Amino acid sequence: MPGETKADPEATPEGAADPEATPAETADPEATPVKAAGSEGASEQAAGSEGASEQAEGSVSAPAGRWRPLRAWRAAHPTATRVIGVVVTVLAGVFVVASLVLPNRPEDIRPAEFVRLPVEALIGAVVLSALPRRPRLALAWVGGVALGLLSLLNLLDVGFNQYLGRGFNVILDWPLFTDAYSYLQDTLGGSGALGVLFAAVAIVLVVLALSALSVVRLSNLMARHRATTTRAVLVLSMAWMTCTALSLQVSGVPLASERTVTTLQSRTDAIRQTVRDEREFSKTARIDAFGATPASQLVPDLRGKDMIFTFIESYGRSAVEDPIMAPGVDRTLDGSTEALAKAGFHAKSGWLTSATYGGSSWLGHSTFMSGLWVNNQNRYRTVSASDHLTLTDAFKKSGAWDTVGVMPGVQKGWPEAKWYGLDKVYNAFQLGYQGPKFGWSTMPDQYTLEQFQKRVHGKKHAKPLTSFVILTSSHQPWAPIPKMVPWDKLGNGSIFDAIQKAGNKSSDIIADSTRSKEEYGKTVQYSVTALTQWLERYGNDNTVLVFLGDHQPISRVSGNHASRDVPCAIVAKDPKVLDKVADWGWTDGLRPAHNAPVWKMSSFRDRFLTAYGSTPHPSKN
Repeated sequence: MPGETKADPEATPEGAADPEATPAETADPEATPVKAAGSEGASEQAAGSEGASEQAEGSVSAPAGRWRPLRAWRAAHPTATRVIGVVVTVLAGVFVVASLVLPNRPEDIRPAEFVRLPVEALIGAVVLSALPRRPRLALAWVGGVALGLLSLLNLLDVGFNQYLGRGFNVILDWPLFTDAYSYLQDTLGGSGALGVLFAAVAIVLVVLALSALSVVRLSNLMARHRATTTRAVLVLSMAWMTCTALSLQVSGVPLASERTVTTLQSRTDAIRQTVRDEREFSKTARIDAFGATPASQLVPDLRGKDMIFTFIESYGRSAVEDPIMAPGVDRTLDGSTEALAKAGFHAKSGWLTSATYGGSSWLGHSTFMSGLWVNNQNRYRTVSASDHLTLTDAFKKSGAWDTVGVMPGVQKGWPEAKWYGLDKVYNAFQLGYQGPKFGWSTMPDQYTLEQFQKRVHGKKHAKPLTSFVILTSSHQPWAPIPKMVPWDKLGNGSIFDAIQKAGNKSSDIIADSTRSKEEYGKTVQYSVTALTQWLERYGNDNTVLVFLGDHQPISRVSGNHASRDVPCAIVAKDPKVLDKVADWGWTDGLRPAHNAPVWKMSSFRDRFLTAYGSTPHPSKN
């Protein structure tokens, strides 16, 4: 009829209602919520009726009065409404593109990464703009949530690479969140840890919501302007192919991106590899070169010696070679070497490559003791449930030694003690400590070693002892740090109260890389000093000490591309003990030379057993 106009369903003028909008989009500043009479799936009663409602297809009806203040404001401020709508749309686009190109390594987060053109955005634009309303909205919501989940996984990768030197394993790593929360409680306190937890939950919800809403908003815009969307996609697709063909880059970063596709493929491959690795490692763990060795042929050249295997937390190669940490640590190692020599002890040291980095110390412990490469939680569960021979168990099975574990970091049940072959274990609650905690560490290393002496090493035994001791004072966050006190003044540990109160707060250290390095170096000096002074004070002709680090410190301290090497030393007063490893090429003293041999940590067990006279008798269960 004359004067009647027909609305173009695919190109709505700015400020007009979107006939495809969902209730969640009714508040969209770009689309006035008032709909024309007869529009699809919606009706509005005459103005002034309090029970009026507006209903879009597939949506839940809502009272019309609910939107009246917003409508009135829009009607009064059309320019501001339009500007806000444009800004929100632009921000939605930026958020989606940033999510698609978000790196998963901390060192890759730089501006050049976020000016890339993601092919996934082009594919998504084609699909969403071509679909009818209902399937388009459904796909937009699902795709938005999926994009949010992908962003969260990338952020987890960033965190895991920062702290553990590897990405997040979607199958194996969920239990680590419990350990992370316990660590936060120890370092930030209960309220601080709870605050971090709430912040993490909020971030998850916000990322998922923003991702979904952004994709839905952009899909509606593309549906209203299909012709413009098609032209834009064609132009951008040509640009993407050109950048790919010519390998165009900005600051070394390719302009054409297919990161999301690559990431999904790598995660799929990682899941397959995890499942395959679990199956293959269970077979490997059943094979043991010394599993059937008779008791009389296990470490016969160490009979009569008190063996001590000691791990120093986070004692890595960076402590010995980094320009910030090394000067103090090297002075301590060299000074301790001289002090031990005066007491009649000598040492040889080399490098071992740990199976873990930054954390998960138990993986380093089990790798060293079992001779297997235990680099994930599945492998740890498999090997610790097996009868694969550990170093401490080898001494126990020989019948010539009793075994004991001193574990100040263990604060709950520890069934692995059986696998390690330990007759007795002293955990954090069985060493009589009544002093303060130092960050995560439940007690200072000096106190741990003194209790080891009083409760275990200093007592008379029918057999020599093989001991497994974990020292924890060098565990992050490296604040506050204990100090050495007179050995005869240690008492129940309350002497450390004043030292703990006068120390740094972990919150002042944890976010500062330089200070973290400095304080980390001090903790290593403390741990080495406590251990070597203990040996000077209580060691005898039959004491043999093997000590090493379990892994490197986190990348904030060791660097993004640090090796996984840790120092390892064998210390003894009897020269015959070190003569047995003379062909290893290790450095004299506690500080290994830069070019000293580097072995995988998993190779130590067999080399050690062989060096001290053990005869291989393979077992295959």
